[in-house]
Amino acid sequence: MTVSGTCDPRFDEVADLLEKSVTDGSDRGASLCVVRDGKTVVDIWHGAADLDGHVPWERDTLVPVWSITKVMANLAVMVLVDRGELDVDSPVAHYWPEFGAAGKQSVTVAHLLSHASGVPGWDQPVTPDDVFDWPSSTAMLAAQAPWWEPGTASGYHLLNQGHLVGEVVRRITGDSIGTWFAREIAAPLGADFHIGLAAEHDHRVSPVSPPRPLPVDSAGIDPDSIAVRTLTGPFVRAREANSERWRRCEVPAANGHGNARSIARIQSVISHGGEVGGVRLLSADTIGRIFEPQVSGTDLVLGVPITFGLGWALPEPRVMPSVAPGRRCYWGGLGGSVVVNDAERSLTVAYAMNRMILEPVPGMPRRTRPCGDSRSDAYLAAIDRAIA
Repeated sequence: MTVSGTCDPRFDEVADLLEKSVTDGSDRGASLCVVRDGKTVVDIWHGAADLDGHVPWERDTLVPVWSITKVMANLAVMVLVDRGELDVDSPVAHYWPEFGAAGKQSVTVAHLLSHASGVPGWDQPVTPDDVFDWPSSTAMLAAQAPWWEPGTASGYHLLNQGHLVGEVVRRITGDSIGTWFAREIAAPLGADFHIGLAAEHDHRVSPVSPPRPLPVDSAGIDPDSIAVRTLTGPFVRAREANSERWRRCEVPAANGHGNARSIARIQSVISHGGEVGGVRLLSADTIGRIFEPQVSGTDLVLGVPITFGLGWALPEPRVMPSVAPGRRCYWGGLGGSVVVNDAERSLTVAYAMNRMILEPVPGMPRRTRPCGDSRSDAYLAAIDRAIA
């Protein structure tokens, strides 16, 4: 079996790597897309879409991409900024008055986008069922107090960032963020990406293989730490992504479904000056704000050094060595999916796969890498060589 799709000959090494990765079992099924200077120069896929290896990954196969959904939801916020309907420096309570309770009156929309709001998860008791109930889950977030002083540090908003920014979007537009995203972003760009998936698309979804957890030194874990409270508030198993209820609800921090083509199509708005295929979503000034560092240091949830701009991570070689310093932003999903926007080279790279893996941060064996892995590092390095 050979790699399917289209690939500029300059990027043949990328296609060869994907074929090798499927052959040796690093990938079960995956898609890769590269958009450069307004052209799709790589749009390839390979491997199996089912768990048993009998159904091939097709052009329109969809896969759960976990936290890549965050940068889709955050893009929706930035589009509203560009339209003058939202000011990221305004308090969240300006749009969502109930959120100003319990000491959160000074939390801004920018704090939500940069994981610095002090609300990285739900207070206990909370269950996955609560998360799937939008009115209940957002009311819970509005009522709780911040876990640290907002704006002073980041603490990765694991499952709830989409609820936080999504409720702001809903208060402004009257639509759920999934509905608004579909109409105002995905449809104009012709992008097959969904926050909340209709049943008609179920037959195209490739289930993910949950990752093997990394060894953890439980003796050193503080059950009252912000990290543990976030990871258990609530704890959602990776296999939940294969459930029907996961597809039907909106968890805009985690339950997006797409493929590399649709991810790259949408996110290339950032690397291509705000306009893709004649559709303008952002101005240069709004894009510039994405690259402004908001908070930097050891993340209180991830435990690794990271810098967040408005909605995306900015280059940090210790955590994401495959993204060079410069005007670049990125994020990825649990288990390996990645998108990188390079505004210096008018380049967007997306990788989406169904075999989830976890790897340690280089030089930090007790810390799980929050974004990317050795597979995406290899693909990104090959793309850099092709461009060079």
